[in-house]
Amino acid sequence: MNRSVEEFRMPDLGEGLTEADLVSWTVAVGDRVELNQVVAEVETAKAMVELPSPFAGTVAELLAEPGTTVPVGTPIIRIAVTTDAGQDTDGNRDAAGGGATPPTPVLVGYGPGSAPVSRRATRVPAPAVPSTDGHTEPHLHAEPQRPDAKPSARREARRLGVDLTTVTGTGNGGVVTRSDVRRAADRGVRAEPGRETRVPVTAVRRRTAEAVTRSAFTAPHATVFLTCDATATVDLVERLRAHPSFADRHPTALTIVAAALLGVVADQPVLNATWDQDAGEIATPGHVNLGIATATDEGLLVPVIRGAEVLSLPELAGAIAAVTATARAGRATPSDLTGGTISITNVGVFGVDAGTPILVPGQAAILAIGAIAPRPWVVDDMLAVRRVVTLSLSFDHRLVDGEQAGRALAGIGTVLGDPVPALLGR
Repeated sequence: MNRSVEEFRMPDLGEGLTEADLVSWTVAVGDRVELNQVVAEVETAKAMVELPSPFAGTVAELLAEPGTTVPVGTPIIRIAVTTDAGQDTDGNRDAAGGGATPPTPVLVGYGPGSAPVSRRATRVPAPAVPSTDGHTEPHLHAEPQRPDAKPSARREARRLGVDLTTVTGTGNGGVVTRSDVRRAADRGVRAEPGRETRVPVTAVRRRTAEAVTRSAFTAPHATVFLTCDATATVDLVERLRAHPSFADRHPTALTIVAAALLGVVADQPVLNATWDQDAGEIATPGHVNLGIATATDEGLLVPVIRGAEVLSLPELAGAIAAVTATARAGRATPSDLTGGTISITNVGVFGVDAGTPILVPGQAAILAIGAIAPRPWVVDDMLAVRRVVTLSLSFDHRLVDGEQAGRALAGIGTVLGDPVPALLGR
């Protein structure tokens, strides 16, 4: 039998990310962990990510505190591994021992799948590990008992500045839920009216701040507005929801607007282009990766629908529903949130009539959709009540001229006023 202590370092999560915030541990010192068992949840500048253990063994030491920012490559946990002769520390037989080698463990959602492993760790006595002077000592240090809480509750507690040890859980077995955290936060605010509150800036919020600042002071923004009659679009959406091809795909007015935007991009590809300052070139991709701005508990995320231009209308409706649901549930991966070429933000869901959206860095245009509401409108020289919406198109004036932006917005308005002819080809 061989015993060693292995270090698991913060992995490279891709997309140029150099650090991540440690949100919570799902194990404690003395817990037994299996290969690929989730041991921690981290938040990158783009998404929440679960980290699976590359080793099977017993937790010897946790090297980072929840709430801290950890650079890629920094050790975060030590695991005491016991192996038989002829096996490596990952539990794989070497060449001398023979036998098949299992796949290398990978991050959850980033490679080959593995059988589900319980996230609940098994408490075992703390391991004895070799010290630097050759003596055998118990585990390196113990950790105080941590509250039993769901990952979403831990994220909410961190966002609201709530101490989980003060929260009574109402979930199964007394597990703290996100609702428990919110109730505790509300009680704290009511108990101390007028007090100042401070919460840490999350990675998503920091990333959003950096992105909008960089965009605002790099790309010369301009915005055009159009108010149009969307009554025919609202009527069409109601009919589509009853159609079998849209079952479980939840078509909305956003679906029609997205299809209209993809149509004008096909006619004016510059809306989908990027200004390459270093190369002195305008780069226009051969595909449209459509970003859908989504409000989540963690902040604003923009999940991407790749190759949106080739999707049928039912497929587009399903894709929008899927990516936004994944983002709101906190399950979007970094790759889900990068690579967009043009974006849509629907401020109308908050009852807002219009806005001037800031470009996603590197993109040439973003379309904002205001609230669709009944308003007086002139139809055939007669006043009528119609479903009216205001659209706002912000664009990078280095790439897009006012005429191009105006024609694009007018084209979208035409589709919303009479959507069926424009959508027959999808």
